[in-house]
Amino acid sequence: MKILVAYDGSDCAKSALDDMRIAGLPDNAQVQVVGVLETWLPPPSSWELTEGAIQASREMDVLSQAQEAAVSLRALFPSWDLNVQEEMGSPASVLLKIADGWKPDLIVIGSHGRSALGRFFLGSVSQKVVHEAHCSVRVARGRVQEPDTPLRLLIGVDGSAGSEAAVDMVVRRQWPANTEVELVNATWSSPHLYSEAAATALTTWLAEEHARIETMLKNAQEKLAAKGLQVSVLVKQEDPKTLLCEEAERWGADCIFVGAKGVGKLERLLIGSVSSAVAARANCSVEVVRA
Repeated sequence: MKILVAYDGSDCAKSALDDMRIAGLPDNAQVQVVGVLETWLPPPSSWELTEGAIQASREMDVLSQAQEAAVSLRALFPSWDLNVQEEMGSPASVLLKIADGWKPDLIVIGSHGRSALGRFFLGSVSQKVVHEAHCSVRVARGRVQEPDTPLRLLIGVDGSAGSEAAVDMVVRRQWPANTEVELVNATWSSPHLYSEAAATALTTWLAEEHARIETMLKNAQEKLAAKGLQVSVLVKQEDPKTLLCEEAERWGADCIFVGAKGVGKLERLLIGSVSSAVAARANCSVEVVRA
């Protein structure tokens, strides 16, 4: 597995490193830790010498921070093949460019900022990476884990290939004993239609769709249970963005796994509205899975 870790020395970035302990990652992996020095506009010529000294100092700080992250990861994962990389430029653009060339299976990045209501929101760098990366992205948020409580993973299942990929991602990971998984599906009811023909057609389609999702949920349960995971299912009529975030908070989930959707005109995989909202609003880590 190839993992790209974005690190800037912030509290969120440090939380992202700690969160990797509970991400089910393999014992052996190729890991690139990237620190990005955000470039400034050129200064007035009279400041060039001073600016050069400041720039050199900032470069050393970025490299030192990335090396610090590598030391922390080596302590957590002694068998990992770790490398440190320092770059200059716009952080999101640099990370995406590195990912395009190196082709990691997963990007790990911390979320940034906190609203007055106490819910985490994505910073501009995290948001751009989540939206435009070709691979899966884990937006890591630190949590205080109660002792003797099992790891809890929530998977959004909507019948799409993306949600099936999210299930498969969890199946491929390594989880501690007693890990709990909750499969969550936001169902819907038939709206009132005045046309009898339209109502009949819609009712038929909904019945077929519900049956298809029920089959997917059953198959997912079997796959996850075969890995020794404790699986439960929640099907509820509610907006999926709201349901996933609220259920994760109520249940105390450590991470939400959701599938990404859609292909943009510029050949970048663009995130679906549900995945985007969950990654931005959830109070726990969110892994957006791209097959």
